[in-house]
Amino acid sequence: MKRCTRCLNVETVDTLTFDAEGVCSVCRQSEYKEEAIDWDDRQIQLDALIDEYAGKGPYDCIVPFSGGKDSVFQLWYIVRKLKLKPLVVRFNHWGYRPKVEENNTMVFKKLGVDVIEFQPNFHVVRELMLESLKRRGDFCWHCHTGIYAGVMHMAVRFEVPLLFWGESTAEYHSWYTFEEMEEVDEKRFNRLMNQGITADDMFEFLQGRVEMRDLWMFNYPKRKDLMRLKVRSICLGNYIKWDTRANVELIGKELGWHGHEVEGVPPEYHYEKVECTFQGMRDFSKFVKRGYGRTNHLMSIDIRHQRKTREEALRIEEQYDGKRPASMDWFLEILGISEGDYYDYLRAHQVHPWVFDKDKVEDGPVPYDFDKWDRTDMSDIPLGPEGKNTPILKRETEPRE
Repeated sequence: MKRCTRCLNVETVDTLTFDAEGVCSVCRQSEYKEEAIDWDDRQIQLDALIDEYAGKGPYDCIVPFSGGKDSVFQLWYIVRKLKLKPLVVRFNHWGYRPKVEENNTMVFKKLGVDVIEFQPNFHVVRELMLESLKRRGDFCWHCHTGIYAGVMHMAVRFEVPLLFWGESTAEYHSWYTFEEMEEVDEKRFNRLMNQGITADDMFEFLQGRVEMRDLWMFNYPKRKDLMRLKVRSICLGNYIKWDTRANVELIGKELGWHGHEVEGVPPEYHYEKVECTFQGMRDFSKFVKRGYGRTNHLMSIDIRHQRKTREEALRIEEQYDGKRPASMDWFLEILGISEGDYYDYLRAHQVHPWVFDKDKVEDGPVPYDFDKWDRTDMSDIPLGPEGKNTPILKRETEPRE
C-alpha cells in the first residue's frame, strides 16, 4: 500500500490524499496549524463566543465527557481557564473499563461540576452492535451516534446552547481543515458519525426487534429545536493549540489523572483510549479492513511532532498493530457470533488495495484488568433475526425539520 512519505498514514485512511511529493493531507494540515494560524486571534474569537452565551441560564455550556484524556482536559480547561460553569454529560456506551470510574470520581470532585449520565438499554445496544458490524464492519454505531446525538438532546432538554468538544478532526483526518472552523453539527454527524445509517434506517433494518422510541438518543434532534436555542457546538481545538502529550501531562499534574494499558497500544501511550473495553477489537477491526491500527495512528502523530523517526515508528507499528486481541472471544460471546462470522462480516468492507490474511495473525497480550470486565451471561436473551421474538413494530415518526 502507498504510504505518506513523511508519516505512516496509508492510502486506505478515509479522506486521505497525497500531494506530488507523496505527503499526506493530514501532514500538510499539521504544517498549516503550526505556521499559518493566528492563535491569539482564535482566542479572541473564543472570548467573544463565551461573552455571547455564558451567564444566560443555570449552565454556561455542556461538556461531553467519556473520562478519556481529551474530555478530561477540555473539562479542566473550561472550569479552570475559562471559569465557566458546565453541565457534564456522559453517554455510557456499556464499554467503560473499571479504572475509568476511579478517574472520573477524582476529576468531578476536584473540579466541582454537575454531572448527568445516560445509558441505553443493553438489549438494544447489542442489536445495534451486531447490525452495524454486518452493515458497516463497525460495531460502534451506537457509540458514535449516541455520544453526539444523545448529547445534543441533552442540550435541548436542559436549554444549554453552547457545547464544547475536544480537538478538531483536522488533527487526524481530512474531513475538515483547520481553516473551516469545524462545528459538531448535524452536517458533521451525517458525514462522520452515523456511517450513512440513521436511527430510522436502523429501526427498519432491525425488523421490529426494537421500538422506534428505543432509538431516540441515536436520532439527531429536530433542527427547529436547535435553531430556537441558537445552538453552537464547537471544537475547543479550533481555538487553542491542541497537543495531546502536553494535555496529558497537565491533567496528570493538576488532577491526578492517570492512564493504563490498552490492547494493541505501546505502553508509552498509556493515555490513549483507556476508557473502553471494546477498543482492542475496534482497532483490530480497522486493521482487518484497512491494514492499519492504533499504533500507526500514534506513530504518525509523533512523527509530525518530531518525537519519533520514521524508521523507529515503522518498527513499533510492526510490533503492535494487527495482533489478535485477547478480548476477541469475550467480544464474540457478547454478540453471539463465531470468529469465522466476524471475519466474514469484515471481508465485505475491506478497502482496496489492502488484503488481510488471518493466517498471519499473532495473538496479543491479555489486558491487566481483563478479569474484571463484565461477563454477564446473555445467552438466553434473543439477539439478531434468528432470535427475534417480538412482532414487527410500525411507528409513525415526525418529519425532519
